[in-house]
Amino acid sequence: MLVVLNALLPVFMLIALGLVLRRTLLPEDGHWLGLERIVYYVLFPALLIVTLARADLASVPAADVGFALLLAALATSALSLVIRPLLARLGVDGPAFTSVFQGATRFQTYVALSVVGNLYGALGLTLASVATVAMVPILNVLSVAVMTRYAASTPLTRWQVLGLIVRNPLIWACLIGIAISLTRRPVPAPVFQFGNALGSASLAVGLLVTGAGLRLDGLLRVGPATVAAVVLKLAVMPLIAASLALVFHLDGANLAVVVCCAAVPTSSSAYVLARQMGGDAPLLAQIITLQTALAAITMPLALALVR
Repeated sequence: MLVVLNALLPVFMLIALGLVLRRTLLPEDGHWLGLERIVYYVLFPALLIVTLARADLASVPAADVGFALLLAALATSALSLVIRPLLARLGVDGPAFTSVFQGATRFQTYVALSVVGNLYGALGLTLASVATVAMVPILNVLSVAVMTRYAASTPLTRWQVLGLIVRNPLIWACLIGIAISLTRRPVPAPVFQFGNALGSASLAVGLLVTGAGLRLDGLLRVGPATVAAVVLKLAVMPLIAASLALVFHLDGANLAVVVCCAAVPTSSSAYVLARQMGGDAPLLAQIITLQTALAAITMPLALALVR
């Protein structure tokens, strides 16, 4: 338990620092928006490329880890849709439901990679990058589909949905990194050093941006939508993921990485999608903030149990 707490503490300290900086040194939204774009389009893709390019994917259970998390994401998505009528009877409208869906299914890659990197080093980063490959494309598709069905005033065409996926820099970064790893093509040392420098900055800056995006106001007015998203993401999805990981005979670090990736709060980029497509963005901000606060308790418990 102490090992897990030591790995998580720097992560949540950086998130808290981002929250403080947002309220003191850098209160302007434009500054954080610029940092978020740099992390999303440059720094984090560089980390994924370098990590996957250096990895010996044949030596790790990449397929089992990926399938366990993919199936967990699909199961949680299906469960979210199943409880949609119940939430509607509790006053949760279409745009609010899209925030519940995103809050229950998407995962915060910065937190996941930081934690497993602290716990398991290069192996943890490799497996968490595999998780990104497995979960990011399908969750983007499902989120856009749900937003189109329940929130968007004008439904997106299949080509517009495909365009959103194709333009996702994380997907491209994973594909490039895997291609380099599988082909074993030599990459010049200066290029790797350049990628390393960018990747090293990605997690710290990404966690600061995550903290800056938290909204403490409204946390005392928690409704059924927020409760549903928190329970599904922090309790149900990790339980499903752990069960599937055991079915695939994963244990040790492999099992812990699966549980960690399932147990992290939802992605802060989900808030951007909610704003763009007519979702309930203030509700999603509340969900992200409450999940991040509670994850400081639930993640150590979940990781300690599987360890």
